[in-house]
Amino acid sequence: MNQNLETINPSPITSTAWKIKLLYDGECPLCLREVNFLQKRDAGRELIAFVDISDLNYRPEDHGDITFEAAMGRIHALLPDGTILQNVEVFYRVYQVIGLGWIYAPTRWPLIGSIINAVYEIWADWRLALTGRPNLATLIKQRQQALTSQTSTECRCQPE
Repeated sequence: MNQNLETINPSPITSTAWKIKLLYDGECPLCLREVNFLQKRDAGRELIAFVDISDLNYRPEDHGDITFEAAMGRIHALLPDGTILQNVEVFYRVYQVIGLGWIYAPTRWPLIGSIINAVYEIWADWRLALTGRPNLATLIKQRQQALTSQTSTECRCQPE
């Protein structure tokens, strides 16, 4: 099976304006730059649904059951039929939706595509360190602490 395209229990989404749902790390400066560019190109058409996985309200069950850990490790996107995309295939499909598919078209060529995918794998492994962020294990721990803190704050009941 192609590691960039995987169908997992397509969801029963009936009708939606978006053509692709992009999961991105809202705390990554390079990711935000890319998202800002894509939002401008989308020009309010809402062809791309942007989902910030760093938001404490991110719920995997609402997004193809893609966990925070998986989404932080590699870029993911979903199609309206529930198909999960990851890695360079995400960029190709997102750019295709906004009419710039030609930019990533070389990723479909056998030799060049293999090289680009290998470079992306290296980038994905080093993304956090290269952007001055803690490692994935630390981010997961911090997120769990924040979620626990948020839950305990919301659940406190003060007698009047």
